[in-house]
Amino acid sequence: MTAAPDAPRVVTLTPNPSLDRALHLERLGVGEVNRAAATHLHPGGKGINVSRALAAHGVPTRAVLPSGGPDGAQVVALLAAQGVDARPVPVAGDTRSNITLTESSGATTKINAPGAALAPDEVAALLAAVESELPAASAVVAAGSLPAGLGDDFLTAVADLGARHGVPVVLDTSGAPFAAAVRHGGLALVKPNDEELAELAGTELGTVGDVLAAARTVRALGTDAVLVSLGAHGALLVAEGGSWWAGGPPLVPVSTVGAGDSTLAGYLAAAGDPPDRLRRAVAWGRAAVLLPGSAVPRPSDTRPDEVAVVADPDPALALKEL
Repeated sequence: MTAAPDAPRVVTLTPNPSLDRALHLERLGVGEVNRAAATHLHPGGKGINVSRALAAHGVPTRAVLPSGGPDGAQVVALLAAQGVDARPVPVAGDTRSNITLTESSGATTKINAPGAALAPDEVAALLAAVESELPAASAVVAAGSLPAGLGDDFLTAVADLGARHGVPVVLDTSGAPFAAAVRHGGLALVKPNDEELAELAGTELGTVGDVLAAARTVRALGTDAVLVSLGAHGALLVAEGGSWWAGGPPLVPVSTVGAGDSTLAGYLAAAGDPPDRLRRAVAWGRAAVLLPGSAVPRPSDTRPDEVAVVADPDPALALKEL
């Protein structure tokens, strides 16, 4: 599918991209010689995955990323081969390479390299590249981990750029950078998983009510909507007007890598009210776990009709009961 060239696009920012190598094994034997039955190579990083999923559905997008060394060049080439428009920012360090091991049982083991540190001038160039894209942007998505050289204030700077240009800012990260950005406010949407939200809240989240309370605290600090992915148990959305849960029949995953990124892409691609957007998000995420490596779903892979949406879910329900 090809998007109209003049259509507003979703700009994604991946501060710590990667070249993702996925190997499929019957069973991972720790300390043993393992032989892969299949291998897959994908451009990786959360923002990049969002752009890949959007592009697969014909949604205009551009991926901004630092790029260094042979692996950085290969990431850009792989994006071009998948029809993803990229804006690489040259950096001195080498783009990292990650490894994913998937087993027939659905278990996934991921080994992520730290990524090369960015110099102050490279950080400035990355922010300048994002700002130059904002006049034609419908939204900017900052997603993934931060490499060395980027402080916790990097994502707040992105939020300020969005506010300056009137562009909604979406965030999908974790840890101290996530906490700093939430405290800063000015975000249209954040998409933590339940573990990342629990870390932010400083407490365990065992029930629907726990998640809803933590999400409402985030909204009170200046974020419009909170989309919480719950893995096999679906997703919860808290936005103006209420809260909703969505999920579907059990699946046996092929790979869970990037499923949350496809979930976010589905939400961004959808039109309509919050329940409709949540249904599309969960359908894309469910489709992603049935694909190898960090492959993204295409329109023929998604099944929105299999996704149930429940308004005002029972706060007493345990998450594992969803």
